[in-house]
Amino acid sequence: WRFWRDLPAAGKFVIFDRTWYGRVLVERLEGFASPAEWQRAYDEINDFEAQLVERGYYVAKFWLQISKEEQLRRFKEREKTRFKQFKITEEDWRNRGKWDAYQEAFTDAIQETTTDEAPWYVVPANRKWYRDWAVLEILVATLRDLDPQYPAEEAGLDAIVLD
Repeated sequence: WRFWRDLPAAGKFVIFDRTWYGRVLVERLEGFASPAEWQRAYDEINDFEAQLVERGYYVAKFWLQISKEEQLRRFKEREKTRFKQFKITEEDWRNRGKWDAYQEAFTDAIQETTTDEAPWYVVPANRKWYRDWAVLEILVATLRDLDPQYPAEEAGLDAIVLD
């Protein structure tokens, strides 16, 4: 229900964060959902996304994968940088201790919720510039595929330069 009410009108974008996958990630690992509940969530996720596609929405899912070492570097940087300190909490450090369990849970989520209509894209994200470029590249390519008769040069897409 909470996701349906936030869907945009036709022609608009919406971005959902990983909250939609909470039951198969956080709730699974913290024991807030029983195995039956979080396993049932895979079907619920697939059903919701299929309904979106049936209604004309485009669904793309991105997992921005950083290494354990890069996460540690970013955590330490946040602690040192005054205006970034709000971004790091004891909870972040506690969850970091569950790195392997989260990787396993996410691998399961990808396997169970990747469909032709709503694919997952795993994007290397240690370098933020590359992460941003890769996500935009995937989106542009996919949107071109959705409307192949719309020429890229008319949209100005060939003039975009990312540096």
